[in-house]
Parts: sequence; C-alpha cells; structure tokens
Amino acid sequence: MFPIRDHNPSGRTPYVTYALIAANVIIFISYWPLMSDPRALNAFYVDWAMIPAKVTYAGAYPSLITSTFLHGGVMHLAGNMLFLWVFGDNLEDEMGHLPYLAFYLACGVGSGLAQLMSEPYSLVPTVGASGAIAGVMGGYLLLFPKAKVDVLIIFVIFFRILPIPAWIMLGLWFGFQIFGGLSMPATGGGVAYWAHAGGFVIGVLLTVPLLLRRGGPQFWARNEGRPPHPQAKYEYARTRIPKVRRK
Repeated sequence: MFPIRDHNPSGRTPYVTYALIAANVIIFISYWPLMSDPRALNAFYVDWAMIPAKVTYAGAYPSLITSTFLHGGVMHLAGNMLFLWVFGDNLEDEMGHLPYLAFYLACGVGSGLAQLMSEPYSLVPTVGASGAIAGVMGGYLLLFPKAKVDVLIIFVIFFRILPIPAWIMLGLWFGFQIFGGLSMPATGGGVAYWAHAGGFVIGVLLTVPLLLRRGGPQFWARNEGRPPHPQAKYEYARTRIPKVRRK
C-alpha cells in the first residue's frame, strides 16, 4: 500500500521539502560505492549511523541527526522520499519553511530516541529518514484527517489506485508499526518500528500548538476535517492496453 499523491495542493513552493529530498539522494549517492563492500559499509555506519549501544555508553548523540540522512538501499530511500514528497509540502505550507525544518529534525531526533529506549544496548546500526517522515505524517493527520490520498494497492498481480481519507491510510500505517514493534524482538534487526511509531507520536504532539492557533476543534469543524481550500481533482481513465483472451 503506497501513497502516490494527495488531493491537497499547497499554497507555496515547498523549498525545504525539496532540499531534504535532494540532500538524502546526494548523500546516498556519495556512499553508494560502499554497498558492494560490506566491511567498508559497516565501518561507515559505525561512524555515522545511530547505534544504540554507542549512544548509551559513549554519548554519540550527533548520530541521531546524521543517521536520519542515511539509507540502507535504493528501495529504502525511494520509499521514504515518496512519503516525504506526498505529505511534506502541506505541512511546510502550514508551518513555514524554517519552523518546518526544525520540526522535521526534532521528529528525526525524537524517533531515534524512541528506538534507543526500545533497545539501549543493541549493536545494530539504525539508519533512515523514516522516523522524521513519520513525524510529518503525524502532523498531516492532525491537520488534515479527511484529506483524500491516492493509494496504490498491490496484491500479488492485482493493483489499483484508490482515493481514501488520510486518517484511514495513516491510521493503518501507524497500527502496523505498533504491531510490528510488539511482535519483533527488540534486539532484532530489520525495520525500526519503534522509531516510526515514536516519530509519528512526536509529530502529532509538536503539531498540536499549530492546530490550537488555527482554532483547535473549530478548525476541523469549519471544513469537516478536510483542507481549508479546494481539493485537487484528478481524472481516472481505464487502461488502453487490450485484453488478450486465453485459448
């Protein structure tokens, strides 16, 4: 289930979102050659990734920031940047450029701390912008719970694009993170579920003051939870690829 776009146009150019995407891509390309050398890649992660035990024993707190700009592979990077592209522009529009940047970094640090608390003595490196982007998603959910999001659903060979409310898509995503965090051993590698869940919660909490300045529940009531401007409309057309009947 992948969000590919929303129906919530932003009112200003999201320069910070574009810059964050560019920074993540450029940094990934800079160490891409290390991907073919596991020993060199591991040494790189030791220096720049967030390793819980290293933070716990050596106070390597700068890694809470540096790890946010690292990724474990092309698909990891592409998935994160897709989510940031879909949800980041609207939050930057509401918050302003510099406050949004501070918000993004705070969510990244907070998500790293959440992962750290779940496994303080782990030696497994944690990398990825997922926690910071989860914070963006949490803020988006709080401000625009009924904004339409076009989701690409893939099930084996079946795929379809469905427009669904943000609260359903983001609520399901958050539920998956909680389930994954509870079902996977804290010392195991793989997906940093608690970083995702922690970043999401922090994003919601940091967006509450903005919601209150907009009027709190009245902000939702005025627009029934939808964006306070006309939603983008997209046309859906059937494929022109001819069907081939089996003999």
